[in-house]
Amino acid sequence: LGKLSLNDASLFYEPENSAALGFGFRCGFLGMLHMEIIQERLEREYDLDLITTAPTVVYEVEKTDGELLYVDSPAKLPAINDIEEIREPIARCNILVPSDYLGNVITLCVEKRGLQVDMVYHGNQVAVTYDIPMAEVVLDFFD
Repeated sequence: LGKLSLNDASLFYEPENSAALGFGFRCGFLGMLHMEIIQERLEREYDLDLITTAPTVVYEVEKTDGELLYVDSPAKLPAINDIEEIREPIARCNILVPSDYLGNVITLCVEKRGLQVDMVYHGNQVAVTYDIPMAEVVLDFFD
């Protein structure tokens, strides 16, 4: 990873220790394609067998005593009795779509827990704006 990051400044990594998977690295990519390219290079150039997990986001946890924590793994959550509120990052998504596909896009956004903010018609195209949880966007929104 160190050698790859010398040529790819957008690759982020840090050591991670998981109770389920053991020692490894938490990596940040520009998207799923970038992740697949890095994974392919590691497997091909360094003959590694990799285990990849789904992308995650950081949640803000307010404890009952007012303390704020930033949690990137369920294992790092405090006891349920100590949690006042959990907040997740939200992406404001501006989508320009032909009016013929508007129904499909709205269905997708609603399935991803999106809340419609705005909709403006521009001839035969529609600009829709949704607030969608980042966890839904990074996982498979574009698939």
